[in-house]
Amino acid sequence: MARHRSPSGAQADDPGRTTPLRVVDVPGVHRLPAPPAASVRGRATVAAVAAGAVVAGGQTAATTFFDSAHAVAALQPVAQVKDAPADATTASLEGAIGGDQLLPDPLAVDALDPASQVDVQNLAKAVDIGRELAQQAAKVEAALAGGAPEAFLYGESVYVMPAVGHLTSLFGSRWGTSHQGIDIAGPIGTPIYALTDGVVEEAGPATGFGLWVVLRHTDGTQSVYGHVNRMFVDEGERVKAGEKIAEIGNRGYSTGPHLHLEIWSADGTKINPSPWLRKRGIEY
Repeated sequence: MARHRSPSGAQADDPGRTTPLRVVDVPGVHRLPAPPAASVRGRATVAAVAAGAVVAGGQTAATTFFDSAHAVAALQPVAQVKDAPADATTASLEGAIGGDQLLPDPLAVDALDPASQVDVQNLAKAVDIGRELAQQAAKVEAALAGGAPEAFLYGESVYVMPAVGHLTSLFGSRWGTSHQGIDIAGPIGTPIYALTDGVVEEAGPATGFGLWVVLRHTDGTQSVYGHVNRMFVDEGERVKAGEKIAEIGNRGYSTGPHLHLEIWSADGTKINPSPWLRKRGIEY
């Protein structure tokens, strides 16, 4: 493109410009001032802070890294080269304005100083922790979605309070017999929720209970829900923690509407539900 000269004789990049441009006639290549020594680390730290914010907002670490890369790339100098070959490499920029400020690959950890490498490693750990916490929160929210009053994470599994009500009878000796569970009193029709993920082993009539539902959990333990009024699951069905499986009733040998809850170990031994539930955050 043809260049125009201003009245003072200096070249003007804009043909329509009326104000003369000043040109400093200094031999050699003009260079920008060198950046502070900590600039690379500073950019790494900024990327780390940005990534932490992205994790809090629910985005991925990959997006953060690439966004940071674009931001750093925007700061790199660009040379104006006439008739440059199509395969020109970064080496062609060494004599350009700002060429001495070319940064290493912003995604290459090895290119950073040791302190900055620690920043990036801590960032990776923070991203992993953030992702894990988000997954755990999603599990708890899913367990509460069906209406369960409380949900808790124990290990990798979620456990919910099986029904809203009042504890009226404990595990152990009662009226000259052995009471193998706990009783939670509530109005007929009160929802009963699956304690945790499992498979329905039994759903139907049961001696003494009228109707019951038995779930086998993923760890092999079982939960038993007795005296139910209605059932909403079938044998063989897989259920998730917090899923509505039945409702409190007054069937069988019962003196009032309540949920009779038992916990069986993997070998079938009936154990006290109260400490088992308390260990998983559930307490009546």
